[in-house]
Amino acid sequence: MQWTEREGKLEREFVFRDFSEAFGFMTRVALLAEQADHHPDWSNSWNRVQISLTTHDAGSVITQKDRDLAASIDRLIP
Repeated sequence: MQWTEREGKLEREFVFRDFSEAFGFMTRVALLAEQADHHPDWSNSWNRVQISLTTHDAGSVITQKDRDLAASIDRLIP
């Protein structure tokens, strides 16, 4: 798993061929997040998507919900 813990957050950057591929990935992540009722903080710049996970309900710390969502996100990448 290529996620890193930094400043109390679980973070990862994904790089794609172009904006369309990055946006498609974000759409798939959004559906996972909605299903889990656990939503990431993220940003997109052209072909890059940066995701930061914490559990806001638990005081913005890393919990098992974050690790589970990270694993689900990883399964989207071939």
